[in-house]
Amino acid sequence: MGVTRSIKKIMKSMPTIEGAGVHLKRAFGFNHVPQLDPFLLLDDFHSNDPKEYIMGFPWHPHRGIETITYMLSGEVEHGDSMGNKGLIESGDVQWMTAGSGIIHQEMPKGQEGTTLWGFQLWANLPASHKMMEPRYQEVKSEQIPEVATDNGIWIKIICGEVNGTKGPVQDIVTDPEYLDITIPPETSFSHPTKPGYTVFAYVLEGEGSFGKDQEPYSFEVEGAKYFDLNEPSTIGPENLVMFDDGDEIVATAGNKGLRFLLISGKPINEPVAWYGPIVMNTQEELKVAFEEYRNGTFIKSGNSD
Repeated sequence: MGVTRSIKKIMKSMPTIEGAGVHLKRAFGFNHVPQLDPFLLLDDFHSNDPKEYIMGFPWHPHRGIETITYMLSGEVEHGDSMGNKGLIESGDVQWMTAGSGIIHQEMPKGQEGTTLWGFQLWANLPASHKMMEPRYQEVKSEQIPEVATDNGIWIKIICGEVNGTKGPVQDIVTDPEYLDITIPPETSFSHPTKPGYTVFAYVLEGEGSFGKDQEPYSFEVEGAKYFDLNEPSTIGPENLVMFDDGDEIVATAGNKGLRFLLISGKPINEPVAWYGPIVMNTQEELKVAFEEYRNGTFIKSGNSD
């Protein structure tokens, strides 16, 4: 019988402003390295007010990481130094491997009364792949398989495998899994996980519990107020659940159902030197990257903007 992962920590996403003035919630970031290795950052941008996102993320460089954008609703226009451009629309995923370097921009589109809701996840690359050729895996909503179980659980498979069905994003060095899972009220779901891998869930809608019979005060809650003594027994939206090691995760929906992202990956276990949009292994490599960006030699292949 497998070992069910218990909750190690709950992290409440925190408001912040990024890019040219985009309001978002950060589930984790720089201060949490290396707790979620190989993952570096998860941002949740969700707004009905274009003034909170329309300024977007103008031209900026990336090196040494992968950026994964998943849109639930709305559109983001993108362009880059290799001449790629297009729209990431509702349900779409853009899995960008920056590798040796890319300069790009991401500009949300919208108007009053429309909802923009999406996520950007940063995944680290090991030293052996930090200077690899940049690439995209552009995946449209209709290319992402959806699996439904007999008890009404719905799973969208971006990366990884469920009941023999594989997601379209493949050949990623950290062997990640990225699932969007919806569970009906009062229903339980279990999913196998690879021992030793980092696994976390990010709750989107509804509420539920994770693990088996775990007391609400048996794990740390980051972002809780000092005098908040009413620890809930269920976990709601904009909370990230970090798991201990094990062979599976178990989630049980409350009376409103539960929707969450389930993400996992193989830890890299290497030093992290991180400044802004560039993540390397040493401070010297960071210095070289920014010098190259300033003197126009940052892009190693294709065209530069």
